[in-house]
Amino acid sequence: MLQLESYLNQQIEQACRQLQFPNISYQIDRPRQEAHGDISINLAMLLTKALKQNPRQIAARILEALSLDSDIIEKVEIAGPGFINFFIAPAYLQKTVTRVLAEGENYGRFDSGKGRKAMVEFVSANPTGPLTVGHGRQAVLGDTVANLLEWLGYEVTREYYFNNAGRQMRVLADSVRQRYLELLGDKIDFPEDYYQGDYIRDIAAGLREAHGDALRGSDDLTVFKDAAEQAIFADIKKTLASLNVYFDSFFNESDLYENGAIDAVIAALKKDDLAYEHEGALWFRATRYGLDQDRVIVKSSGEPTYRLPDMAYHLNKYERGFDPIIDIFGADHIATYPDVLAGLKALGCDPERVKVLIHQFVTLMEGSEKVKMSTRKANFVTLDELIEDASPDVTRWFFLMRSMQS
Repeated sequence: MLQLESYLNQQIEQACRQLQFPNISYQIDRPRQEAHGDISINLAMLLTKALKQNPRQIAARILEALSLDSDIIEKVEIAGPGFINFFIAPAYLQKTVTRVLAEGENYGRFDSGKGRKAMVEFVSANPTGPLTVGHGRQAVLGDTVANLLEWLGYEVTREYYFNNAGRQMRVLADSVRQRYLELLGDKIDFPEDYYQGDYIRDIAAGLREAHGDALRGSDDLTVFKDAAEQAIFADIKKTLASLNVYFDSFFNESDLYENGAIDAVIAALKKDDLAYEHEGALWFRATRYGLDQDRVIVKSSGEPTYRLPDMAYHLNKYERGFDPIIDIFGADHIATYPDVLAGLKALGCDPERVKVLIHQFVTLMEGSEKVKMSTRKANFVTLDELIEDASPDVTRWFFLMRSMQS
């Protein structure tokens, strides 16, 4: 079908050039009703404003200019306000079936990406709790995009960015410490904004079993942080495996600090006068790259904002030679990823190599009410629960049955 759509695109573009119509993007759809054909396009309606003509008249002109192979397209009709509906010739479908049988599992493979390395970064959920139903959608979408790239001949790396630095990890570590002390019999006033889930108690119980009360007087959160990271991430990997999602690499955010990548980005921006200090914070001159205002990359407290490690991480992707670099993000990144792309441009990277795919969130309903999921408040449905109830294949199908934008 991809080859057929490519053929139609070529014929339509040729007809539009012949008619001297403006170049405009249009949508190819599969009609739901058999009477409306096999493929439908909305081009005529999109051209109405530019040509100042009735869309059905525009569609008729396009049809007249088309030169279609009758062995491929049996007939073409104009429907409704100006849809152009194409009916595939039975002979073409028969040939396709023969080809599918001959090529077997390799049918549909292409080599357009041969010799190129692609990266797909997805899920990258904070290691602060179990994967939820919301994370499941991104896991399936990302894995599917990676599969498609492999089918096109790319050497694909599936990468999980492990956000194991920053305040959230300190809160996680102290959440475990507080529960550990509670298990030792200490009276604890557990903060409301700490992680509330039972999994925190399970991690704390493991530490008590391993260390007894030896950690009671320690103010060092490292052992609590490490224990939480290891336990939570082991569960994350297990959950993903049950959904048949496997990663080729895991990249630790903490490595960007330890190997000097963060400092290198700051130095590079300062060198080109693209970073400056103001009111105790470090700002990136984002307005030079089309953004509405400059952006803080290091707070007055000395703690970086998300932009700085994200710039360093994506620079690392460039240095590893990936093209394309594909990021699968939730809708909460719509307003933030342009900051990172601007930073990459400032660092001398071609932002066109980065393709950002945004998906909408999963809405969880309880009766007629929307449930707001929160890892800290332990108010969520885990991905494990969904997989157990629906099976891995059904779960994957469910997350793929609608557009990413739905």
